[in-house]
Amino acid sequence: MKTFLLLLLTVALTPMSDQYHEADQAIMVYYSPKTTICLDFTYTEKTETAGEFAEYAEELLGITDAITESKTSYSFEGVEIKTRTSADPERPHTIKAEKGMPWQLVNINERGLLVGYNILPEVKKFGKGTATGSEKSRIQRTKVLPYTEETLTAKSEEERAQAVAKQILHLRETRMYLIGGEIENAPADGKAMELVLAELKKQERQLVELFIGKTEVKTLHKELCHCPAGENTKRWDEVLYFSEDNGFTGADNVDADRIRISAEFQHQIAKRSAAEPDKKKDKNAVEPSPIVYNLPGNAQVAVYFKNEMVRSKVVPIAQFGMDVPLPKDLFTGKELPKIKISERTGNVISIRK
Repeated sequence: MKTFLLLLLTVALTPMSDQYHEADQAIMVYYSPKTTICLDFTYTEKTETAGEFAEYAEELLGITDAITESKTSYSFEGVEIKTRTSADPERPHTIKAEKGMPWQLVNINERGLLVGYNILPEVKKFGKGTATGSEKSRIQRTKVLPYTEETLTAKSEEERAQAVAKQILHLRETRMYLIGGEIENAPADGKAMELVLAELKKQERQLVELFIGKTEVKTLHKELCHCPAGENTKRWDEVLYFSEDNGFTGADNVDADRIRISAEFQHQIAKRSAAEPDKKKDKNAVEPSPIVYNLPGNAQVAVYFKNEMVRSKVVPIAQFGMDVPLPKDLFTGKELPKIKISERTGNVISIRK
C-alpha cells in the first residue's frame, strides 16, 4: 500500500515538461486496408421422398402425381460479389507526436485501420441477437401418425393403405360437417373451432403424405474467397463445377456445368519522376503529414454459368492502391479539420473544417 501511494505521489509531482517529453516519444501505428473478394453462391437442394403407399395413391385417393421414387436434386440460383477488409501488414504507417499537430485526435479502429481524424467514433448498432446454440437445437421428436386401430392391426401393406385412405376420407367428412354445423357438441367458441379444424387438417396432411410423398427444399450457400496480391497480378481466373445431381462437385463429374470466375485488376500507379541525386529540395513543395489515405485500385469481376454471365461488378482493391499523405499545413491553425476515412478502401470520404 505504501509503495502504491508513493507511486501516485511520484506521478503527481512529475514536472509538466517531463510529461510532454514522454508524449513526444509516443508512436501510433496503423495500416492501409487489404481487400478480399468473396463470392457467395446460392443454390437449392430439393429432396423428394416417395410415399409409403405411393402405388395405391391413384386407386384409393385418385392421386396421379404421387412421388414414386426418392431422389435429391440441386438448382443453381445465383451469386453475390462481396468484399472483406483487413489490415495490410505490408503497408504500416507510424505517427509520432509533433508540435503543432494533435496526434491524439487520430481515429484508428480495433483492426488497426485509419478511419478518421478529429471525429467521434461511430457506434455500431446491433440488431436482435442470434439464437444461441441451446436455442437453435431442438429435441427431435418421433412423429407419431394418427393411425386408427384398423390401420395398426392390418395384416398386409395393401390393407394398411386401405385403412389409411378410409381414415383420410373420415377426417375430410368430419371437417365438412363441423364447418356446416351438422355435428352435435361442436365447439361453440370460434377460437376453439379454429383449433379443432387446424388439427384435423394437420392429421389429414400427415396421412396424405403417405400416398403422395414429401418434398423439402433447402436454400444453401457456398463461399469462395480470393485475396489478390503482388504488383504483377493482372487477372484471377477460376472454374467451379455444378451438377443437378450432386450440387458443387469436382471436375471429374462429366454431367457438371462450369461456373467460371474472371477478374481483371487495375493498379494505381504513382506518377512520379525519378529525382536526380544532386537536385535540391523544392522549397515550395508541400510538406507531408503522417496521415496517409489510400487511392484504391479496382477489379472487374464477372461470373459465368453455362457460358452466360450471371453477375458482374466493379469492386475496389485496396492493396492495389497508392498511399497519399495529406499536407501537414492542413492540421495547423486554430480550427482543426474533421476527416472521415473509408474503412473499406482507405480513401477520403470527407474533409470539413
